[in-house]
Amino acid sequence: MNRGTGRRMSDVIYMPLRDEGSDCWRPVHADRVSDGIYEIAVDLEPGGEHWLFPPRSRVRCREHVFVDGQACLVAFELAK
Repeated sequence: MNRGTGRRMSDVIYMPLRDEGSDCWRPVHADRVSDGIYEIAVDLEPGGEHWLFPPRSRVRCREHVFVDGQACLVAFELAK
């Protein structure tokens, strides 16, 4: 929690994009709800993008290693 504002600090996870022709990802802010589960802290998709999961949804995340060797959390399914 951020002591100055009283809000939780958000993490960055990577959202898969649909309809791109190849694997594409959007970094988005998300609040950790529990182990491996995050709530997307974004109200709207940027214009022209189609996210795999809607803004404000709760998603399960796992580590993914991108081609540049960077390991990041990616959303892979809706959390129940």
